[in-house]
Amino acid sequence: MPTDDVTSLPDVLAGPLLRRSSPERLVLWLVGSRALPFELVLTPADGSDGRRLVLDESHCRCLSVGRHAVVHLIDVNLETPLPQDVRIDYDLVIRDASAGARSIADWAPHLNYADAGYADAGYQGSPHDGAGLPGFVIASRIRQLLHGSCRKPHHPGGDGLVRADEWLGERWGEAHERPAWLLMTGDQIYADDVAGPMLAAIHALIARLGLVDETLEGAEVKDSPALYASPKGYYAREALLPDVYTSEALRERFFGGVRKPIFTTAHAHNHLITFAEMLAMYLLTWSPVPWRLITPAVPPLEAANRDQYDQEAAVIEEFVAGLPAVARVMANVPTLMIFDDHDVTDDWNLTAAWEETAYGHDFSRRIIGNALLAYLLCQGWGNDPDRLAAPLDDLANLLVEAVPPREAQDATPAATPTGIPASASGGWLEAASQDAVIARLLRFEGWEVIVPGTPKLLMLDTRTRRWRSEVRRHRPSGLMDWEALCDLQQELLDEPSVLIVSPAPMFGVKLIEAVQKLFVLAGKPLLVDAENWMAHRGAASVMLNIFRHSRTPGNYVILSGDVHYSFAYDIEVRHRKRGPQLWQITSSGLKNAFPDTLLDWFDRLNRWLYAPRSPLNRLTKRRALRIRPRDPDRAKAGERLWNGAGIGLVRLDDQGRPQEVRQLDARGFDVRFPPRDER
Repeated sequence: MPTDDVTSLPDVLAGPLLRRSSPERLVLWLVGSRALPFELVLTPADGSDGRRLVLDESHCRCLSVGRHAVVHLIDVNLETPLPQDVRIDYDLVIRDASAGARSIADWAPHLNYADAGYADAGYQGSPHDGAGLPGFVIASRIRQLLHGSCRKPHHPGGDGLVRADEWLGERWGEAHERPAWLLMTGDQIYADDVAGPMLAAIHALIARLGLVDETLEGAEVKDSPALYASPKGYYAREALLPDVYTSEALRERFFGGVRKPIFTTAHAHNHLITFAEMLAMYLLTWSPVPWRLITPAVPPLEAANRDQYDQEAAVIEEFVAGLPAVARVMANVPTLMIFDDHDVTDDWNLTAAWEETAYGHDFSRRIIGNALLAYLLCQGWGNDPDRLAAPLDDLANLLVEAVPPREAQDATPAATPTGIPASASGGWLEAASQDAVIARLLRFEGWEVIVPGTPKLLMLDTRTRRWRSEVRRHRPSGLMDWEALCDLQQELLDEPSVLIVSPAPMFGVKLIEAVQKLFVLAGKPLLVDAENWMAHRGAASVMLNIFRHSRTPGNYVILSGDVHYSFAYDIEVRHRKRGPQLWQITSSGLKNAFPDTLLDWFDRLNRWLYAPRSPLNRLTKRRALRIRPRDPDRAKAGERLWNGAGIGLVRLDDQGRPQEVRQLDARGFDVRFPPRDER
């Protein structure tokens, strides 16, 4: 990773990320080292009138999260609608009286495809010295999209977002080829599974930017500085997390007697804890700029951990090399995101017993809350600023209390023991206020995303509105409760076509679901992540009945991730003359994969045990459906599951049906999932 250091900070640390786009509204997310005076310039490629708009407080909200870190939430309503199906270049010009006007082409040239070396014969240039700018297309209907989940920085493989950037770069000037959306379907970060070098970079960035500090109630360490300095801070954090080892009753209730790290994740050794750690993780995952500002020091480690650290460092270095491409694709394609468990912690809300234990401890509740606060600021708000307005106001008030006085901001930054030029603290979050904000956020209902259009797009919250088993509290909860499923049905009624994002597949691999059920019956659901729609009888039955309803006869494309392999199913409802057509399309992971040998065995056994005429097939909850798997064209004969990091591409016809399903593999080739009659 880069080792160069700087004495001054750049204006922009991360972004812009393009979130929502419509003819009347644009939503962007950006992090600066200070509050920046922006002017937004929009230039349609069809020659129609452009727009110039000074982003005052009514268009850009600035939230300080540290001494030198300000999140800019840009939400622009346009009086004159923008054209659709036309590329629109955009610029965020920083206008300082002393430094003059600086374009994106000045402060982030890596964000446009012209400067990245992609040719476009039809490109007419931009107002800034002929250099290219990032741009987007507002699609009049969704004809194609990119989707993926599970992006773990230290997975030893390619990055699906880098592959998406290459794909988009080859056709960036062709408006009709631009995806309407980039859909991130879960696990955008891994808060619970962090490499040692990434954690070192997080701590270096916290020091460099002076991100906010906090006290830690119920913990072995009293506050965030003590956590960062703790000898247990690397590869031993399970010893700092809420103590489930010394309480036999607690361990029995939470883990069924199994001795496991907190929250059940097997990789809690570097679990993120503080709000500042979560924020730094987002910056380092989405932008190359923060990496240029730090030189992380290797912490004191035992020999075994040092070997692991060195191996992880090589993978992280490759990950960092791809970040300009990642930032570019997210600046050029409207992006929606929904959480899954690793955005917070593994097995988040898996069972009622899990919730009772995790939320019953001050420290574990704070960890979960910090992850959700960071999600709200970095992911959730951009999905729907109106729906998330109240929680964001709550967070903004908390951050205002933490802003240090002007004298402290002007103080000379202190040096750190590692030699990293560090800023003074950005202030301390007031503990009681922080806990109160978290308590309200944990009760919030409204994380789902609804985007009107053709077809309508729904992103489901399958984490916080769960159908809990009150009698058998160790049994897996349904992914959505009765009320949430009723809300889903109302959104589907009489719609001719709908895109549904369900982080976990609604229709998965039967054998894997059967294995998970065996562990559930044995009282060990936490050991196998038994999170699938069919694991809870009530939720599964209601979900299936929604699609059997007489007023849901349309075309429904279900996009999912989570499982670390990719597949596609064509699904029909039996005994319905004009029943709905469903497609389950799963792309996972962006930077993750399933163990090869194990997946090969699951794939093979699933084909044998659950063949169409198999008695086992008739005993499943899905017997009212006809499911036809699509075979990936690059797999060995008969294989239906594709294992490899990458990103999904789906093209839709005018009726909202999948015209083409591809996996853009991170290794540089495409995998098609054609219907059986096309093979």
